[in-house]
Amino acid sequence: MEIYSRTDKGMVRHSNQDAERHGFFEDGSAWAVVCDGMGGANGGNVASSTAVEEISVRLTENYKSEMSASMIRDMIAKAINAANIKVYIEAQEDISLRGMGTTVAVVIVRGDTAYIAHAGDSRVYLYAKGDLRQMTVDHSVVQVMVDRGELTEQEARVHPRRNLITRALGVKPRLDIDHCECPVERDDILLLCSDGLSNYVDDLEMFRILYRCSGEEAVQKLIDTANAHGGGDNVTAVTVCR
Repeated sequence: MEIYSRTDKGMVRHSNQDAERHGFFEDGSAWAVVCDGMGGANGGNVASSTAVEEISVRLTENYKSEMSASMIRDMIAKAINAANIKVYIEAQEDISLRGMGTTVAVVIVRGDTAYIAHAGDSRVYLYAKGDLRQMTVDHSVVQVMVDRGELTEQEARVHPRRNLITRALGVKPRLDIDHCECPVERDDILLLCSDGLSNYVDDLEMFRILYRCSGEEAVQKLIDTANAHGGGDNVTAVTVCR
């Protein structure tokens, strides 16, 4: 397996509040985390970097090759919940950080299975068999409106409330996390990204980039395309290639 990543502050923002971390376990399984912070320039950066660090440490310290699928799911949940509590406590103890939070997307790929967990609107896609599929469902105001039939997917992409999320790590002492699993085969790609990518590069463009490019070229092309379309937000892309 191979992992490639890029993060960029975009064309408008003065700082980058996205954070990502990735690596490999001793048995060759891969892991990756993407967080997109919120709560002002300082708060957003603190929330995302704190969450990524806490989750990374928990995963690398607790993963064992003999773990069952349910044990992996539980490990990911515990790592995210630990990060949630840590960010929440920091926000309560420092008045300048009140209200900070972050999205989170975590992927572990072991053998022929990808384990996915997320909260917020950072996404995970699967590119497989010449098809691109979104594996996560945004926890956002516009997604609720889409689900109700009040907006189309295209309308949601440009809606003025598209950046309002309904779940975020660190905002409350408890966090609901969505989990899913999917089979992965040789040459399949898991793409983790912040909404700075998904809001500026549509699924068809993502598909074309992943079809035509690979490795570092693909993640750089994704970032460049988001910036070419306005780059109104920080943008992060991580690919886990089996």
